[in-house]
Amino acid sequence: MQRSAMRELAFKFIYGIEIQRDAEPDALDLFLENNEIEEKDVQDYLTKINSGLKEHNSEIEDLIVHNLKENWSLDRVSKVNLSLIKLAIFEMLYLDLPYKVAINEVIELAKRYSDKQAPTFINGILASVVKEKGLENK
Repeated sequence: MQRSAMRELAFKFIYGIEIQRDAEPDALDLFLENNEIEEKDVQDYLTKINSGLKEHNSEIEDLIVHNLKENWSLDRVSKVNLSLIKLAIFEMLYLDLPYKVAINEVIELAKRYSDKQAPTFINGILASVVKEKGLENK
């Protein structure tokens, strides 16, 4: 499976977790089973996403809040956009994916799954995170 397709599955998984908010401990197993995902590399990637977001969720959310415009809160961000932003931040910070690739991939997903303003909104937040974390120098 191509990396873009794996990333789309990761987005869908994260979105499901965001919607439920109190995810079942076996949410990943259910997701893998319901989507009939048997490829080892896909399972490994989704496992990294799942465990990494559990471990770093508060840090990632703090980064998002810090880079939102004034008078915005995390609750105001749509679950689709929040899921995409979390995915990109996690990949950039913890999987060392080049920031241009991470941002481009989630922008493409935003064009398919969110509203017209989403790509600009997501790009703005992620560009701020890149600057804040000094990722443009990597």
